[in-house]
Amino acid sequence: MAEGFGIFTIAHGVLALFLLIELGLVAALVDSWYHWSLDEHSFLLFTVIWSLLVLAYLALVPRFAARLFHALAALVLLVITTIFWFAGAIALAVHTPGVGCGGFFSSCGVGIAAVVFAFFIWAIFLALTIFDTLTFLRSRGHNAHVDSTRTGGAKPYPGV
Repeated sequence: MAEGFGIFTIAHGVLALFLLIELGLVAALVDSWYHWSLDEHSFLLFTVIWSLLVLAYLALVPRFAARLFHALAALVLLVITTIFWFAGAIALAVHTPGVGCGGFFSSCGVGIAAVVFAFFIWAIFLALTIFDTLTFLRSRGHNAHVDSTRTGGAKPYPGV
């Protein structure tokens, strides 16, 4: 069991840590508004939970239930999740006041921290989406390989 930790395993671990931090921050934001919360907070809470489920599919299913993993489904989930994070981070940033609105432990400070972590998470999902897209495009089902069995100046067709 000497499997090395690749860059994707490290990215998944960092992403899981950031998602747990974001879950706490967004939960604090939702709780600080008592009987009603902003739609942006609720959407970001949904996005965190959605992302934890997607991350579980991306990180655990290929290792423990490889027959249930499909590369196209993983790519679609990554694209949707990246869009969710971009929309949620922008929406929360628009409704969060700037620096100097209160102490760190106020709902304003928690909102600023949530925005920062949301953009970090979006950047990680964007990088995973780009790498997964490139991997998917490289592994599409074509058989156009270089024929290395031919020697010297043999021409494939007469007159060429």
